[in-house]
Amino acid sequence: MTYTTLIRADELRALVDGGAKDLVILDAGFDLAAPDAGQHAYDEGHLPGAHYVHLERDLSGPKTGRNGRHPLPDRAEFARRIARWGVTPASQVVVYDRQGASFCARAWWMLKWIGHEHVAVLDGGVAAWLEAGGTLTRELPAMHADAPAYPLGAPRLPSLPVDELERSLAQVRVVDARAPERYRGDVEPLDPVAGHIPGALNRFFKDNLEPSGRFRPADVLRADFERLLAGRTASEVVHQCGSGVTACHNVLAMEIAGLRGSRLYPGSWSEWCADPTRPVEKG
Repeated sequence: MTYTTLIRADELRALVDGGAKDLVILDAGFDLAAPDAGQHAYDEGHLPGAHYVHLERDLSGPKTGRNGRHPLPDRAEFARRIARWGVTPASQVVVYDRQGASFCARAWWMLKWIGHEHVAVLDGGVAAWLEAGGTLTRELPAMHADAPAYPLGAPRLPSLPVDELERSLAQVRVVDARAPERYRGDVEPLDPVAGHIPGALNRFFKDNLEPSGRFRPADVLRADFERLLAGRTASEVVHQCGSGVTACHNVLAMEIAGLRGSRLYPGSWSEWCADPTRPVEKG
């Protein structure tokens, strides 16, 4: 049994308790308002064997002021980084956080981007793990400092750079994962310009979740996205958010729903609005 979208806490417990070979667990908890909070929470207690993955250090590349707040790192550098966590082509990777998968979905997408297929989000995160009888530890896992870089493969999920998005804006359906008030341009706490990409639809990523923090059932997600897209196919969909993080949550939700092949615009609003010549919509 392998997992490529979600894994339940009881399923992960069975793997951990059974000493599953080639299992790699990554804690991607984060807080945009307090960038060290995820590391502190990890230090206080994490799933057994889990490595900590920091959004800005591990899942982002250098910023230029025009490429967004969390640009993707170089693929070859990321391939070296995941190898140090023990990820090989044979690995079943499980990622989790404490924020409703809002950050670990980025790790999930990036492992797909590097060419790795068997990576899943722990549905419900740490809370679900504890509810299932799992325990936390402060023990740090061993790093694989001398491991060869993960062999780069074709991306399992597609992306779209900003220049291609600009050229194809009339042919694609952009879906914005930010909160409605940010999408409308009522407020903008993180970026210098408020508003959204012209023609974009709003699907707040938190609408993918039940009150428990677990993802809504696949058939419910499918119905939601089909209503939103109104006949558009998954391959016509481009996801974005503020900086290419919570947009991955919508990519994951569509994959869970069986609507496969949607694309991520990694630079998202923070890259789009960095160029004053690009159009902006409000409302």
